[in-house]
Amino acid sequence: MISADRPATRLATRLAFLVAGFGVACWAPLIPYAKARLAVDDGVLGVLLLCLGIGSVVAMLMTGVLSARFGCKPIIIGGAIGMAVFLPLLAVVSTPLTLGVALFLFGGSLGSLDVAMNIHAVEVEKASDRPLMSGFHGLFSVGGFIGSVFAIFLLSVQLGPLPTMLVASALMLLAVVIIAPRLLTTTAAEGGPLFALPRGFVLLLAVLTAIVFLAEGAVLDWGALYLTGAGLVGAEHGGMGYMVFSIAMTVMRLLGDAVVGRVGDRATLFWGSVIGIVGFAVVLLAPFVAVAMAGFLLVGVGLANVVPILFRKAGSQKVMPSGLAVTAVTTAGYAGVLLGPAGIGFVAKLTSLPASLWMLTALMLLVTLTAGRVAGSKH
Repeated sequence: MISADRPATRLATRLAFLVAGFGVACWAPLIPYAKARLAVDDGVLGVLLLCLGIGSVVAMLMTGVLSARFGCKPIIIGGAIGMAVFLPLLAVVSTPLTLGVALFLFGGSLGSLDVAMNIHAVEVEKASDRPLMSGFHGLFSVGGFIGSVFAIFLLSVQLGPLPTMLVASALMLLAVVIIAPRLLTTTAAEGGPLFALPRGFVLLLAVLTAIVFLAEGAVLDWGALYLTGAGLVGAEHGGMGYMVFSIAMTVMRLLGDAVVGRVGDRATLFWGSVIGIVGFAVVLLAPFVAVAMAGFLLVGVGLANVVPILFRKAGSQKVMPSGLAVTAVTTAGYAGVLLGPAGIGFVAKLTSLPASLWMLTALMLLVTLTAGRVAGSKH
């Protein structure tokens, strides 16, 4: 068995997070193209995004069992390959049914990879003498930034959605070749059930994680449509908001361990959520694109280190076994980022996209109001 405390295993974990961020960011600029190609409204698009979320959540629930039985390695490899294979389909399918199926498969691959790489990250961090989770999540943001820049650039030079996604898939498969031999063959197994619903303090962590991930999902899935719908940018530059958000998220997460160590968990949670709320308000009130980009920057800066703190608290609490708590919080969080945007679509259908985003902004106040309890809890 490969030791968990080795540069090679840390590299493999970081690359797994990078591939996940890269793949999902490549999907973001495709959303306006998909909406135009299928000629659907926000409500139908919300249903299609729900297919992605359902596929992800189903895969997440299965991943906990499969990881305990077979280890994370085959699931990480399979999830990354699945994302690379299904990504080009998202650029060409031409009916709501086929796009829904493709999104379900793409989401399943993403969900499997997300949970397995977080379990793998916990094992690698446990074997180390220093915190690593913020850095791992930072590489997801690095992947998001690289994927956004990559896709926007190739689409801007008129390469076309399909060729752009084929190149992206090739890069992801190359990363898998590097990752595979460096992953842990097995992970430490815990006694008891393979999965448990979150309860008590862990339930609070799960809810907060879902809210923060929902905010990230809103930037990913609806940021481009908001910018284009408001007439601030053209379709080919719709991914600029997510790109700016990813830059801010990347820098702050790579600095995360130092920042949190200096100001503490409570201040990071409180002021981070406040800055994120202000950022969304700036985006929604922006009269022109530069102001909107400043808002996306604030959202990224504010929310960057909230989730790593929530993951750390899940791993240190005593209400549930740490492995089960991390799995539950991971599943809740990614359910927020993947299922939540579909809910935004439904609310946007009934009201408007700006109104639904204002509701999300208000929901984020729960993170602000519970910062003291989360940071000071001894559970």
